[in-house]
Amino acid sequence: MKISIISPNPGHLQDMRKVLEARSHTVSVFEGGKSRMQWVVERSAPDLVLVDGMCCDPHELEMVEQLTMRHPAMAVVMLCAMQTPEFLILAMRSGVREVLPSPPEPAALEAAVERIALKMAGTQARGAGQVVAFMPCKGGSGATFLATNIGHQLSMRRSVLLIDLNLQFGDALSYVSDLRPTSTLADVARDIGRLDSSLLAASTVKVAPGFSILAAPEDLSRALEIKAEHVDAILQVAAAQYDFVLFDLGLRIDPLAIRVLDRADRIFPVLQPSLPHIRNVTRLMQVFKSLGYAAGKVELLVNRSANGTEIGLADMRRSLGGATLVSVPDGGKDVDASINRGVPLADLSRGSALCKRLVEIAHTLSPRQQEAPGFIGRLFRRA
Repeated sequence: MKISIISPNPGHLQDMRKVLEARSHTVSVFEGGKSRMQWVVERSAPDLVLVDGMCCDPHELEMVEQLTMRHPAMAVVMLCAMQTPEFLILAMRSGVREVLPSPPEPAALEAAVERIALKMAGTQARGAGQVVAFMPCKGGSGATFLATNIGHQLSMRRSVLLIDLNLQFGDALSYVSDLRPTSTLADVARDIGRLDSSLLAASTVKVAPGFSILAAPEDLSRALEIKAEHVDAILQVAAAQYDFVLFDLGLRIDPLAIRVLDRADRIFPVLQPSLPHIRNVTRLMQVFKSLGYAAGKVELLVNRSANGTEIGLADMRRSLGGATLVSVPDGGKDVDASINRGVPLADLSRGSALCKRLVEIAHTLSPRQQEAPGFIGRLFRRA
């Protein structure tokens, strides 16, 4: 891959050049600041440009957005000594592919460039298992309930691992089991050097014959130890071991979430038919677009939908530009009982409309019944 690096620090330039040339990339280095981006791109026509020293000033991103709009096939990676979640989101909306620390660790730099190279080549770096991400558009949307119960339905005929990546308030395990984890995601991350299929399996809680959950850490300080490269390594092992790897994500768009979303086969943002949810999912869809996700990769689960609500599915489709919506009926007291008892909904109310819909969603995700991207949308548009 043809790479250009811009940095005011000569030492950073040479260190990054050495790392990338060792991976057989063609590298050009340019000493200077962000103002040289346009000149560098026009002169060297790179596949990837690394820009060092852009830190937390939203106004600087305007020139990046102009550049990515003129050169949509080119990837941009920013290197910042300090990063905030707000700046990260703005950077992605401007077309930036990744944001790394400055100076970057060699392994992190290599991994980021490799991900971009794979994306440009139209390939995915994962094993045979399907990766599905559930993400709430707002607190209380019901994403964890849907992730755990769809996972339970999938496990009737497939092996399923659900990874709770809501690191601050993750409680996915309690939705379907009263068991306590003896190991969590933080423990696996700490022992990442010896991770294999046996260690991963031993670190999970088996809540059903084909359904295991890797719990979020209970200690918030331990959650800070989990890095994006840990998620990469865990996902690589999990996808080779399970038919489905489900992620229950939190509300934040951060490097860990982006790592999962990049590698997911299907992303299910979960929202409810209300204006605050629609506002949030509109922003989220903009982020997905800036990340280059195909339209068929994202399908919206409209939870607790019901006839006669003030905002209907047709209204939501108009507001969201024709996005694929999958309606999920309100389960009422059955859902409350399921969550409070810590058992899957199917064990309490298999014949309910909600449970039947969860079965249908699980069937469309099953490899032997998946016919084409967007099949869920076509199925439920007829409903």
